[in-house]
Amino acid sequence: MCGLAGFIDTSGEKDNQQLAALASRMAETLSHRGPDDEAAWTDAQAGVALGFRRLAVLDLSENGRQPMLSACERFVVVFNGEIYNHRELRKQLEADGHGFRGSSDTEVLLAAIGQWGLHPAVQRFNGMFALALWDRHERQLHLVRDRLGEKPLYYGWMGSTFLFGSELKALKAHPAFQGTVNRSALALYFRHNCVPAPYSIYEGILKLAPGTILSLDLAKGGPHPSFSQYWSAKEAALSGLRSPFCGSEEDAVDELEIRLGQSVRSRMVADVPLGAFLSGGVDSSLVVALMQSHSTRPVRTFCIGSPFDDYNESNYARAVSGHLGTAHTELTVTGQDTLAVIPQLAGIFDEPFADSSQIPTLLVSRLARREVTVSLSGDGGDELFGGYNRYVWGSSLWKRLAPIPLWLRSCGAAALHALSPRFWQQICQLAKPVLPAQFHQKQAGDKLQKLATALSAESPEHLYVKLASHWENPALLVLGATEPLTPVTDPEAANDYLQLPERMMFLDTISYLPDDILVKLDRASMAVGLEARTPLLDHTLLEFAWSLPLSLKIREKTGKFVLRQVLYRHVPASLLNRPKAGFSIPLDAWLRGPLRDWAEELLNERSLRVQGYLDPSPVRTKWQQHLSGKRNWQYPIWDVLMFQAWLAEDRKLASA
Repeated sequence: MCGLAGFIDTSGEKDNQQLAALASRMAETLSHRGPDDEAAWTDAQAGVALGFRRLAVLDLSENGRQPMLSACERFVVVFNGEIYNHRELRKQLEADGHGFRGSSDTEVLLAAIGQWGLHPAVQRFNGMFALALWDRHERQLHLVRDRLGEKPLYYGWMGSTFLFGSELKALKAHPAFQGTVNRSALALYFRHNCVPAPYSIYEGILKLAPGTILSLDLAKGGPHPSFSQYWSAKEAALSGLRSPFCGSEEDAVDELEIRLGQSVRSRMVADVPLGAFLSGGVDSSLVVALMQSHSTRPVRTFCIGSPFDDYNESNYARAVSGHLGTAHTELTVTGQDTLAVIPQLAGIFDEPFADSSQIPTLLVSRLARREVTVSLSGDGGDELFGGYNRYVWGSSLWKRLAPIPLWLRSCGAAALHALSPRFWQQICQLAKPVLPAQFHQKQAGDKLQKLATALSAESPEHLYVKLASHWENPALLVLGATEPLTPVTDPEAANDYLQLPERMMFLDTISYLPDDILVKLDRASMAVGLEARTPLLDHTLLEFAWSLPLSLKIREKTGKFVLRQVLYRHVPASLLNRPKAGFSIPLDAWLRGPLRDWAEELLNERSLRVQGYLDPSPVRTKWQQHLSGKRNWQYPIWDVLMFQAWLAEDRKLASA
């Protein structure tokens, strides 16, 4: 895993030394992604400069250094990621007469492109990657991003300079960069709690979409890049639905275990120490179980515990580790430990990002980095196999809501909102002895108020939008903004014939997964120089998952049915059967307690007016309601706080 940066300066005014200095300056901002080595490559005649920071994982020798020139000397590449099937590709290329200096996947990548062409080669790659390839013969720059968006890649024109890099901080290091906030992207942020692709927080800078190749042809002299899609999540889903799995339930479990085993095994290849995150949930437990089945020694696993009982899942991870026999490392972090992370978040994520589980993800990454350089993660199981609560309850909830007139449901929503989450929590506790087990939920008061939000949905699609949105009307919050459509809000983004859970799963796969979950994992792990790999996001596994009937994913009000059946072959169900819980912190209480002074300063009404980005009125209203306990607005308030913290950091850097 590494960090890449570069640019094309079309002014023709800089020599190789000046270009290299700028490329190195950009790459230096990414030293956390690649602490082991740095280098730059330039071509002054073309105005091209490539910078690189290396985290050595495969072929630790000089033969794995980047930027790397192909054996035919036509291509130069900077490449962030891993090609998991590089050994198989190497054998094919050797049969065609190719020789190799070392054992890196980068060298195989270049040979594959030279042999088969860029588009066919990328289609053969199984991995996570973002790369910049300079074709010296054709004078073309190609940027490529992996199928599901595991690795980031930003790009854009600033005057006569085309910038690109793994993180925004690399682009900001170039003197041509101008950081004007994109107000429409900011509105999207307040709906999604992140800035979704293809947008970035800055005008003129975009994110390359997953599964896409960008090509910029300098020989033709045009400033506008062309785009080609080499893989589509939508086509993969449709293909699976058109060709459903025809075997029995047992056949499906057997086939899934084989495919999962192959995916996990391919991601265990490394020339450095390797481990895994283990939360004790279904996904991470399954990844670790399969790792252990393919390992001759205990797998190193890592988990953090919380001193707050409602948020502490470390005992489940400990139980799974004990059963599997892993070498487990657990750290109970205090509130002070987690609060100390908050001032670092803006610098780590580079643009506003408000998934509060960014904090425990960063802490567990730091813990793992003490012992390993690569860690496997269970991310992706929810989107592929129906794990989120909204998939499980969405259809049945809508069936109950649809016959009730909207005006009556709205009255019910108002009644639920009239009383505080604390009150409803107390009522649920008193009624617990007579309530069925499925109603024994943590944070029951907050979930009832979330139900109140769903009551006013006008359609199944609107229900999903409500469940997926933080601020329901962000264009009214952000001054001067017009909110663009995204997969979440665009009614054309998914096919009408999909069942509601499938629609939600598909839309989350192309939005929430790459824009939130994978951004969180990438930035948190890379901030400490840790490579995180996600076996459940092998694209062939996704294609297989979409061929399975919904009944193998959601059954008896439980998600990930078929995934659980594989896991139960390795871990007893008694260690895993419990309500789904997120990787979270007691944010609502902290905002009323130890974070209150910090939040008050950032939410100051006068400061909001002077900055001119947000309407202070709805912000202050939500803040006062949250402080009073009348409503739990932790997520919308956290969105504002993370933007304010980012804005302060951005202005500090701009004035430096």
